[in-house]
Amino acid sequence: MNAPDKTPARAPLMSLDDALASLLAQVTPLAGSETVSTFEADRRVLAADLVSALQVPPQDNSSMDGYAVRSADVTHAGAVLRVSQRIPAGVVAHGLEAGTAARIFTGAPIPEGADTVVMQEETDAVGGDVHAVRFHATPAVGQWIRRAGEDVTRGAVVLPRGERLTPASLGLAASIGLARLPVVVRPRVALFSTGDELVMPGDVAPQAMPPGAIYNSNRFFLCALLRRLGCEVSDLGIVPDRREATVAALKSAADHHDLILTSGGVSVGEEDHIKPAVMHLGSLDLWQIAMKPGKPFAHGWVRRDAGARADAGSACHFIGLPGNPVSSYITFLLLVRPFLLKLQGARVEAEKTIALPAHFTVGKADKRREFLRVRRNPAGGLDLFPNQSSGVLTSAAWGDGVVDNPAGTTIAHGDRVRFLPFSELLA
Repeated sequence: MNAPDKTPARAPLMSLDDALASLLAQVTPLAGSETVSTFEADRRVLAADLVSALQVPPQDNSSMDGYAVRSADVTHAGAVLRVSQRIPAGVVAHGLEAGTAARIFTGAPIPEGADTVVMQEETDAVGGDVHAVRFHATPAVGQWIRRAGEDVTRGAVVLPRGERLTPASLGLAASIGLARLPVVVRPRVALFSTGDELVMPGDVAPQAMPPGAIYNSNRFFLCALLRRLGCEVSDLGIVPDRREATVAALKSAADHHDLILTSGGVSVGEEDHIKPAVMHLGSLDLWQIAMKPGKPFAHGWVRRDAGARADAGSACHFIGLPGNPVSSYITFLLLVRPFLLKLQGARVEAEKTIALPAHFTVGKADKRREFLRVRRNPAGGLDLFPNQSSGVLTSAAWGDGVVDNPAGTTIAHGDRVRFLPFSELLA
């Protein structure tokens, strides 16, 4: 008789949505703020509401080059009026004489008495003389006039706290007179990789690479992604596959950072020292997420001893990403990006997918939710990169997004699928 199998049952995989909710639940936004030049505030997160002290525009003004008139003075096509004044932008206008027109330029204030603007293309100078103008048609009251306060009213919150600033919002802040903006301090992130097989580009020529060695690609795209999210990045390089070296790197990083981010070394192999090192210095949760690529993921805390921000608490966040480059890349976009946004107090919203036709087939359903690297084609559909391996970084560089394909789902040519552009995930 065979002995009963006493192997403990493997815990079920966690859904990506549950993993994200659990991760975000452990984030307390950074409390510190600083004031920076509006020129330097792109992609920073506002630490306070921006309230306008004025209205924009400050007075009614013309949205066209043309003529400001009383509509009652232009009752028919061919009407001719004397030009009584010229009003460039920035010049104070006089009241408009009855029965006359004012030559006006874009952005110039509407003179008192005028109720409409006629664009210059709908007029002719009489006899080539700009002292009189003929109108081709009767104007509508209020046309081509931008009303005072139609963009911003005095006392309005033009940008709320938690807004991640864009070039357009910087222009809006400048339009209400703000040369400096209050923003949340940048998250300080320590980045390092583990693995004795890793080699830095430039250190060893391709033809001189030893057997089993690979270039450290993760370090480059993770550093770029972190900086796009407004982080101050400390690149700590490659940590040797030794426990004492890993513990030393974590202890040093925790004291001066808000997050330690690693790739690789979070499995249970004999050479994977991240797990015991983090647990020695704090706590660690290892998650197996029902997503492909990117199943292994780790979040935990590393205790601080000194040098921490006064408002940052007594521990530093730790996140461990899988080592395979595509897994690391996709997992960062779907989990680490929202984590860092919330850490800065920014709004975290679900990514917006687009329904597009698949110009490919997936005949075998996967048990996990799959993120397939695809690219739009000129026919309005999506092409699939032929090799979806988690080690093929070419798929992410070639693609302009992923198909978010639910677990257990096959795809036939022409099926409408959920396309998630990289532009959405990199915004």
